Amino acid sequence: MAEDRAGNRRKYARVATDQVISFAPVEARDLLAVSRDISPGGIRFEAVGCEIDLGDVLRVTFNIGDQTVVAVGQVIWATETDPITTDVGIEFLEIDPEILELLEEVSSTANLL
Repeated sequence: MAEDRAGNRRKYARVATDQVISFAPVEARDLLAVSRDISPGGIRFEAVGCEIDLGDVLRVTFNIGDQTVVAVGQVIWATETDPITTDVGIEFLEIDPEILELLEEVSSTANLL
């Protein structure tokens, strides 16, 4: 499998997405963002008008098909793309095992991004 992904250092295949999601520090009010891709390991999204720091633990709510998923993850990178927009990558810490299995199935059939 490593040969199939020559030059790609990703642990998981990414599945492109363009949906509105919500996120928040655990125990705080939800904010909105737009997801960019998702994998069994985490989710990347674009947030506007908020500060997000490395190591923050966030609760994210998104959809996989017709299922609403609530997961908890840690910010492993955050890059300001302009003065008000941040591109954020989180690694899942807590996610329903059935959803994780579904993400693995979906990402194994998707083209690598």
